[in-house]
Amino acid sequence: MRKTAAMTAILISTVLAVTGCTPSERPSDLPDGGANVSQQAAPSSAPAPTTTTPATVSVPAGPPCAVDKIVVTGAAGQKPTVTIPSDCAPPTELVSKDLIPGTGPAIKLGDELQMHYALYTWSTKSENQASFGSAPLETPLEKGALIDGWVEGLPGMKQGGRRLLVVPPAKGYKAQGKGNIKGNETLVFIVDAVKVGA
Repeated sequence: MRKTAAMTAILISTVLAVTGCTPSERPSDLPDGGANVSQQAAPSSAPAPTTTTPATVSVPAGPPCAVDKIVVTGAAGQKPTVTIPSDCAPPTELVSKDLIPGTGPAIKLGDELQMHYALYTWSTKSENQASFGSAPLETPLEKGALIDGWVEGLPGMKQGGRRLLVVPPAKGYKAQGKGNIKGNETLVFIVDAVKVGA
């Protein structure tokens, strides 16, 4: 009987040594995640770790849409209506097109701006947010204050004008998204330059 108990103790010690577990740990029952993933689970008293994958957009197949396929209606100063095509993929580069030319000063980096905008998301083909009907957005045009799509896409636009910006994910909210905007989303902005400069 003592011999059986001793053999059982040796067997348990051997199993623990081979698996690298202490009595308070258990081997991971998760599949191998690669060289950088630990194969030991947390102590059994700790809750199992959870991973959250951010919601991302799947990119439609097909050739990129020409900017002229995006239909925008409405006068400067009024909330626009945007129709995004569904028979082509979103552009992969930043697209900028003046819909209504302005007559005032041209926007340059560092300018203080007052802008109205409407934001549509390509994947939903619907409006996500807009400033029309409230006070215009007041912001400096500088990196860090705005997404790269605005910093790179607004210079040259004149006060009183309206511009279409199609912003690819790399120049928008990238893979992480923001708020209710999914990761890897293409953004479609209609921007009105209300005032350029202080």
